[in-house]
Amino acid sequence: MAVDVLLGLQWGDEGKGKIVDVLAPQYDIIARFQGGPNAGHTLIFDGKKFVLHTVPSGIFRAGLKNLIGNGVVIDPITLSKELDQLDAAGVDYAGRLFVARKAHLILPTHRLLDAARENAKGDRKIGSTLKGIGPTYMDKTGRNGLRVGNVEAPDFRERYERLKQKHLDLVGLYPYIEFDLAGEEEKWFKAVERLQSLPFVDGEFWINQAIDAGEKILAEGAQGSMLDIDFGTYPFVTSSNTITAGVCTGLGIAPQKVGEVIGITKAYCTRVGGGPFPTELHDEVGEFIRKEGGEFGATTGRPRRCGWIDLVQLRYTIMLSGVTQLVVTKVDVLNKFETLKAADAYRVEGELSHELPFDLCHENYEAVYTEVPGWNTNLTSVKEEANLPQACLDYVAFLEEKLGTRVSMVSTGPDREELVMR
Repeated sequence: MAVDVLLGLQWGDEGKGKIVDVLAPQYDIIARFQGGPNAGHTLIFDGKKFVLHTVPSGIFRAGLKNLIGNGVVIDPITLSKELDQLDAAGVDYAGRLFVARKAHLILPTHRLLDAARENAKGDRKIGSTLKGIGPTYMDKTGRNGLRVGNVEAPDFRERYERLKQKHLDLVGLYPYIEFDLAGEEEKWFKAVERLQSLPFVDGEFWINQAIDAGEKILAEGAQGSMLDIDFGTYPFVTSSNTITAGVCTGLGIAPQKVGEVIGITKAYCTRVGGGPFPTELHDEVGEFIRKEGGEFGATTGRPRRCGWIDLVQLRYTIMLSGVTQLVVTKVDVLNKFETLKAADAYRVEGELSHELPFDLCHENYEAVYTEVPGWNTNLTSVKEEANLPQACLDYVAFLEEKLGTRVSMVSTGPDREELVMR
């Protein structure tokens, strides 16, 4: 049985949580394969809103197993808060939420180091969420990190203290910032005890045994493809591989075991924090999209930068991940437009190009737009393709033609029920 993959094709915030929640009943296991609490997956159903940062989005579907894979970095404090949220909602996750022993832990001093480094950059900030993600991945690649499985070791506290001291030595190189380390440590160790209440598994064996047993698995990505450490808008990227390749290392599965790759894009484009954004709108149109779409970060609350959809960028990420079907979200945000725009090419150093430049941060380029008719119609409660206005159907067909990939779902609102299956 192949592992299907669901990931974002832009700079994150594409609506992955909702789509995972909708698709989850078709699967036996939902597995997060990378990222950490810098990601916020929002789910809305039964009039309630939930934001998950570490727990896979299949947790609200009774009977489904959920795995936090080895490619994820875990802050026990954040995870404990999520478990509190699930408890308050009456969600029974006992025996359904598993944690890979090889997943790395975010320490309080990882967050301290993250904040100190970002503060010292001044105008050169990369827009870190200050959750300790980058420093944790640095310790992972530097072979210094603490993993979930280490919690079970008798010398865990000694290992913790050694890594903590390394971090404090590094923090001393930066200007002082306020941080209640003692208070955060107290919360952290209590949260580690809570973490130990969940079943730890050797994730790579666990997931492959499930595959061999014929169980259906959906791998859930975090952030977006343009934040990939190798192929994103470096250095304004995250610290993990957010494309399909990250599934193999983040869960421990072979490439030939990947099946459908479901890519998610908004009907427009957004970005949080610094970094290049070729189609960004700095006018009243961008502000209108922000307000209509409620474009404020689920994790940070920061206003998202907004712009028109970027087809050059989407073709690039579709290529990188081998996307087999597309989901277009938030089409309802464009309800009031007579005309829409889509960047179908870039002008780079005066020449027309359909490929992303090597370095979007510094090269001289501008987006070249194609205009398409809007539908100027309220899509609220539209759940059937036949009820979509023709202009909206034409827009979807335009995207399919330009991106060379089938659109299988169109989201017409935030609730799990507001979705058109094609």
